[in-house]
Amino acid sequence: LTTMAAQQEKIVVPRNFYLLDELERAEKGKTHMTISMGLARGDDVTLSDWQCTILGPDGTGVENRILSLLVSCGPDYPREPPSVCFQSRVNLSCVDNKGQVDPRKVNVLRLWNREQPGNIESVLQGLRKEFMAPAEKKKQQPADGQTYF
Repeated sequence: LTTMAAQQEKIVVPRNFYLLDELERAEKGKTHMTISMGLARGDDVTLSDWQCTILGPDGTGVENRILSLLVSCGPDYPREPPSVCFQSRVNLSCVDNKGQVDPRKVNVLRLWNREQPGNIESVLQGLRKEFMAPAEKKKQQPADGQTYF
């Protein structure tokens, strides 16, 4: 007697469908009010490069500042997390001297799950939370308006 194990069929949503859904949510204002996101270039048919902003959290050195970031979704997104680079200068442990975010130092990127991946909005929310961490909250920040490039 042989028994056959039930196999689950896994449906993989194509990358562009996933990103189109994120773009639609952003364009319709369905993201959290403390972040914004959209394509960096209107002619980006690969939906790879995103211009994003985070509103600095209350009680931090970036309170009420609008912080600009570039988010790049590679060919393996959403199975692999995007890369993130701040344009606005910030003093944050997970950001290097060129504005690049170290994914090993940010929970939302470090704990990225290939089976149930996050999205650009969750990355922005995760970075916003980094500013609220006790070790980061009171750090002296560069003057508003300074950029990395």
